[in-house]
Amino acid sequence: MEINAFADKVCKAVRRELGAGYRVEVKKVRKNNGIIHYGLVILSEGQNVAPTIYLDAFLDAYEQGSTFGMLIRKVLAVYGMGKPGENVDLEFFRSFEKVKDRVCYRLIGMRGNEELLQEVPYIEFLDLAICFYYAYQGEQLGEGSILIHNSHVEMWGTCTAELMRLAQKNTPRLFPWICGSLRDIVSGMWEPEDGREEEVSLEDSFGDGIPMKVLTNEKRTQGAACMLYPELLAQLAGKEERSFYIFPSSVHEVILMPDTGRGEAESFKQMIVEINDAQVAPEEVLSDSLYYYDLAEKRVKIIF
Repeated sequence: MEINAFADKVCKAVRRELGAGYRVEVKKVRKNNGIIHYGLVILSEGQNVAPTIYLDAFLDAYEQGSTFGMLIRKVLAVYGMGKPGENVDLEFFRSFEKVKDRVCYRLIGMRGNEELLQEVPYIEFLDLAICFYYAYQGEQLGEGSILIHNSHVEMWGTCTAELMRLAQKNTPRLFPWICGSLRDIVSGMWEPEDGREEEVSLEDSFGDGIPMKVLTNEKRTQGAACMLYPELLAQLAGKEERSFYIFPSSVHEVILMPDTGRGEAESFKQMIVEINDAQVAPEEVLSDSLYYYDLAEKRVKIIF
């Protein structure tokens, strides 16, 4: 069954189950790289916010043999666990003074996001785009993000340059960087802050002995943006006294590989393409490019 037909079927069933007093709608959500996900939004009478329940996994379960009735019960259970207990005051978002301390940036690819980039303020960075979001944090909704659109910039009376200035200060503060071996990052064993200077050696190896480090943030989300943190790449390269390759592992992290002078760039490029095709979720792919931080020039550039 196609996802759009399945979403409509779920929507009608949930409406019947909940009855009057609820508004149930299918919502198409555009993710990174133009990926579209279908979600269900359920609003009770008088409620002004509700979580989006994505239906892709429910469709997979349906096609693997789960009964439709069972899936509807699960959708309602997810709604029951995630709905806010009361209305959320969103008026604060109209005031630039109230949001400017949590304006942050993230990186996405220029290619595949052409439609999105017509709607949001951004700055080009190589073949990537620096976009901006509000890092929400509150008792009712927990942590989340609100993508900043051109309409917000107009409402606030600000500009892209101002968003960049704020994000350059806020993002490292709210999402401190970590750089460790792949083993430590994956296992969650990294201990930030204390001893950070002793742990950033690019010589640590993983698996077959290839020296590499994963650069991300403490939340491990949208961590590829750590590439933009002021002077961070210069600090990491300066400690090793050599340049390094940057693999765009995903929007959430990048991998740093020291330049050993062996001329491995072409094989690295092929590795990136193969990993993106086979192992990275389509909406989390950052780029197929191989980047390089040049210590002498103190800048990032594209190799392939």
